[in-house]
Amino acid sequence: MPRTVSIGRQDFEKLRENQNFYVDKSKFIKEWWEADDEVTLITRPRRFGKTLTMSMVEKFFSVEYAGRSDLFEGLNIWAEEKLCGLQGTYPVISISFAGIKETDYALARRKICQIIAEEYVKYDFLLKGDCLAELEKASFGRKTIDMDDVDATLALNQLSLYLSRYYGKKVIILLDEYDTPMQEAYVNGYWGELAAFTRSLFNATFKTNRYLERAIMTGITRVSRESMFSDLHNLKVVTTTSERYSDCFGFTEGEVFAALDEFGLSDRKEEVKQWYDGFSFGSRTDIYNPWSIVNYLDTGEVAAYWANTSSNSLAEKMIREGSPEIKMTMENLLQGEAFQTTFDEQVVFSQLGQGDEVVWSLFLACGYLKVVRYEFNKVRRRPEYDLKLTNMEVRMMFEQMVESWFGECRRVNNAFLQALLADDLETMNEYMNDISATLFSSFDTGKKPSEKAQPERFYHGFVLGLMVELRGSYIITSNKESGLGRYDIMLEPANADGEAFVIEFKVVHAGRGESLESAVETALEQIEKKQYETVLRNRGIPKEKIRKYGFAFEGSRVLIGKGR
Repeated sequence: MPRTVSIGRQDFEKLRENQNFYVDKSKFIKEWWEADDEVTLITRPRRFGKTLTMSMVEKFFSVEYAGRSDLFEGLNIWAEEKLCGLQGTYPVISISFAGIKETDYALARRKICQIIAEEYVKYDFLLKGDCLAELEKASFGRKTIDMDDVDATLALNQLSLYLSRYYGKKVIILLDEYDTPMQEAYVNGYWGELAAFTRSLFNATFKTNRYLERAIMTGITRVSRESMFSDLHNLKVVTTTSERYSDCFGFTEGEVFAALDEFGLSDRKEEVKQWYDGFSFGSRTDIYNPWSIVNYLDTGEVAAYWANTSSNSLAEKMIREGSPEIKMTMENLLQGEAFQTTFDEQVVFSQLGQGDEVVWSLFLACGYLKVVRYEFNKVRRRPEYDLKLTNMEVRMMFEQMVESWFGECRRVNNAFLQALLADDLETMNEYMNDISATLFSSFDTGKKPSEKAQPERFYHGFVLGLMVELRGSYIITSNKESGLGRYDIMLEPANADGEAFVIEFKVVHAGRGESLESAVETALEQIEKKQYETVLRNRGIPKEKIRKYGFAFEGSRVLIGKGR
């Protein structure tokens, strides 16, 4: 009889008491404790067991669970006689930022203060007796949802002191999903304010805390040291490419296949592998996401369980506002191809939108991409990766995302491409303006003063997205060298008798006295002056079969002109 699957249960105590389906990951406790790192930051994609692991660590060490050896009996950790003696012997502060998804800084800060204040309420017995001095009791009483920055940023440091004094041992601090507020702050435009606040909180909690025994932070991304952890030299960072704890989060293939056997699904192993395998941590390349596996065991049906557990708002923002090269790379990824890149694994949110490498680092951390090859580039002195979409589930997620952007104007899009191929300039203009009126209001075209996106790059990427439906009939390239410069988009026919296209974009700068008409002329003149058709001519395509178009944009207004 298979164990009962409990969907969404992340409390270790309840899983064990109810004898729910559980894959034993308790060896993490031994590995982490024996590593002897003071502060450990572990990054893993969402729904990979981070919260359940933190719950397990809390129940193992916390004095509140002294005498609860029944939770660990029969697990791997209970075979470690030396470590068994540590069960229930440490004061533990355990908090989570997973629920902080606010749209502005004031609300996010207030919610952090509420979480800290609730932790103080949990230990209000410290106010009784003479454990705290009168000034300390007054400070304790100020730890409310309305506390000021000084009280808030020092709160966990001071609580460590009080608990250490009461129990006679230093504290263990567990902070789950530390970066959730950071991602929301970036998406909603208050990154700078929140970064400054949390930097002070983290430094006081993890750097200058004399009453700290050990700490673990978990999250999806490794936010840059400069942004969040300045001077935090005692921080051990474990990312998805690190060897440490490589099989402690997510399920290995052996664990998945054993579960399928338990649930009478042994004949489904190849199907499950195709859908949910592909994650890699360190040198382990057989990692499955546990959320999808648990749901599959419950239903016996394949579906995009993991991909549908989040709005994926940050990934969507990165692709929509990204460079044309990002959009082309995404199209290639959706075709099952890999690409090569080099990047730093730490995510500098203030640099998102300024370089493609940061986007790929973020996508790798989120689990959307997997490493298929790695080596250290000695020339560039940086790690070099070959990346692919992780598996079928992730590919479906991105396909649905792109479809949702263009679904409402699919009919218009098809008509525009037909007009392009038929050289019907009037219809091209008509349909392109219909598309822009439908979609541009929901895309960021770089007009906000606070944004650094370049409008021309946005329009470039948008039109490139429309063109991808011609793949198969045309070789579509973007921003490649030809003649004396780099063209915006080129369509080279797969059929030797077909016509080729060279497209250049210009955005109207009204302050310079430009108009849509003059911008079109500038685009066409640039095609001729820079001799962009050179690469096509070198491939044997005659001049008369090369069409040249200039696209001019002004907000949602578009004008397309054809060159001679």
